[in-house]
Amino acid sequence: MSPSDIEQGLNPEITDVSNEKDKATAHEYPDGGIQAWLVAAGGACVFFSTLGFANSFGVFEEYYLTHQLNDKSADDVAWIGSLAAFLQFSAGAIGGPLFDRYGAWVIRLAAVLSVFAIMMTSLCDKYWQFMLAQGLLMGIAMGLMQSPSMAAVMQYFMKKRAAALGLVVSGSSIGGVVLPIALSKMLNSTSLGFGWSVRIIGFVLIPLLTFWCITVKSRLPPRKTSFFVGSAFKDSRYILIIAAMFFMIVGMFEPLFYIPTYAVKRGMNATLASYLLAILNAASNLGRIIPGILADKFGRLNVLIIGGITTGIVVFCLNEARSTPALIVYSLAVGFTSGTIVSGGGAALSLCIKNPQEAGAYMGMGMGIASLAALVGPPISGALVSHYDSFSQMSIFAGVMCVVGGFIALGAKAVSPQGVFGRT
Repeated sequence: MSPSDIEQGLNPEITDVSNEKDKATAHEYPDGGIQAWLVAAGGACVFFSTLGFANSFGVFEEYYLTHQLNDKSADDVAWIGSLAAFLQFSAGAIGGPLFDRYGAWVIRLAAVLSVFAIMMTSLCDKYWQFMLAQGLLMGIAMGLMQSPSMAAVMQYFMKKRAAALGLVVSGSSIGGVVLPIALSKMLNSTSLGFGWSVRIIGFVLIPLLTFWCITVKSRLPPRKTSFFVGSAFKDSRYILIIAAMFFMIVGMFEPLFYIPTYAVKRGMNATLASYLLAILNAASNLGRIIPGILADKFGRLNVLIIGGITTGIVVFCLNEARSTPALIVYSLAVGFTSGTIVSGGGAALSLCIKNPQEAGAYMGMGMGIASLAALVGPPISGALVSHYDSFSQMSIFAGVMCVVGGFIALGAKAVSPQGVFGRT
């Protein structure tokens, strides 16, 4: 391979990878440098603004149940957040392939749409309005940004891919620390009211999304093949990882949705209960970065398996956290372990990608299917809470789902070339 070939492979302006030699050179990864880390930083800003906002839904859940939607049950209100969470991942099935074929500029309109959805949410006062603005519109807009951001990072990193993806998704944890505290403070301790509290959050996100629009870009030329990559589903490991993520997502969202409500029922005041989400997400930030670094060294599936099983065990213990110190410790524990699932899922799916120009499609399709869990998990848990007037059944259900997901991930490891005991 000549130096000119390598230079062409690293050049993002290359427009033709039709022969095998060009394909090989186009797949060289910088694995560092200013541009690569700017892409990762831009991705972190997107996850701060999207999944970080979704991680704040526990504050909305508790507020809606005592204000605008006080005539609705917990599972009715949970449908708003679960619809948004579902669309945040499922819309990636469109956003990912769009990124592969046309580059990041195609889905940047989603940034504008996301801010618009937040502003519309600030004007809502009826259930159907919240479903349309915060559930449907916001979910679609945010979903169109998440998968392309992860796909862009995969084009720049290989050896450090899990660590880079951990950095990206850590943005959601930081958002999950800042946004619940800010929202809770404005909603419960000021005279701003609901409308201006939500609008201020929208104004905070505008510069972050602007930075994302500037920094996140494709390194490789657009692929010319079909929109979706159907051959991905011939890989049993890919299917098993998606199934594992489905079960884990069913279980991991319950603390994010219900821990403030649970804490209030245990006698904690609403403001302090909302801070539990910030504590949870602060711990989740470490749970996304540290395991991401370890995954590059010890195996991405290994980390996902451990994350799923340990999260299930911690979720089982929810009803044993009955005092303020116990709730704080519980929030730290479940935050760290569930953070491993968020960063580990994308890293595990990346093991199946054979062509980096198909990274968006692989991530979008995989997370899109797994996202069905976010649609059904929280409402099922809300129905269990409403029916039994207790959180015990919910914690058992959610814990079992996470543990099952961990064992399915072990199955994915078993069908990998390295086997159960390999570093995969």
